[in-house]
Amino acid sequence: MLSLLAASGVAEPIYWENLGLRPYLFEIGGFQLRYYSLAYLFGILLAYWHLSKMIKAPGSPMAQRHADDLFFYCTLGVILGGRLGYAAFYKPELFGGIELFKLWEGGMSFHGGVIGVLIAISWVAWRGGLNWLRICDYISVNVPFAYMLGRLANFVNGELYGRPVESDFPLAMVFPTDPDQLARHPSQLYQAGFEGLLLGVLLFALFWKTRARYRAGLLVGVFTVGMGLGRFLMEFFREPDAHLAYVVVETGLSRGQWLSLPMIAVGLMVMIYALVKPPVGSAAKAKPQAA
Repeated sequence: MLSLLAASGVAEPIYWENLGLRPYLFEIGGFQLRYYSLAYLFGILLAYWHLSKMIKAPGSPMAQRHADDLFFYCTLGVILGGRLGYAAFYKPELFGGIELFKLWEGGMSFHGGVIGVLIAISWVAWRGGLNWLRICDYISVNVPFAYMLGRLANFVNGELYGRPVESDFPLAMVFPTDPDQLARHPSQLYQAGFEGLLLGVLLFALFWKTRARYRAGLLVGVFTVGMGLGRFLMEFFREPDAHLAYVVVETGLSRGQWLSLPMIAVGLMVMIYALVKPPVGSAAKAKPQAA
């Protein structure tokens, strides 16, 4: 069979199981240290480390003690918001049962995580008398790289794969968790690259190489538009959840795309607001004094 494929010039898809990957780092007894858990851990620690460096730069709207509080409350927001959001947006039957608390079985919503983080930021900003929008700016810069780690972990798990594609597509891949064993887009890698690496590099550059951090809302606006647009586009390659396939059939868009449209709209409005308002902090031009 392989010789016939080679003779006909038809390329074989990549088989995930041949990549030597497994979803866990090690196993002791019945306990597995899974890469998905490590992705959350390292993503949060990386964000905290970089935020601590950011607030040492001129124009910071917070002190280290506020960063410490954000580390704790945003971690809760990501976990609780991500899980509750998944149940609310994608699988309401989880409510009312013990399955809701089985985080190790997977099922987290990015949009729910965003809501959880916004609530956490609101609490810290209110308690500390901080500028909410500028805190959002600083947090948003750190999200994409953590998000990238999560999508890479999805790939290592062989889950959340993409839609079927021709087997001669250079990145076509067959995942062992796919019951149909079809060649598919590795959409986890697309999302890691676009919504993670590319958006992260852009926000890093805007923060460290420009004065964007002095325009309250600009960085979080860019993040929101970039993440919403990236998710909207990547959903064309990602396989919809089986129990939500009807949404695509009935509306032409997936649930994730419908949730991303308001993100894009809100992000654009915040960006416009940030650009028309005068800059704040040390970058603001001093007003001339009256004679």
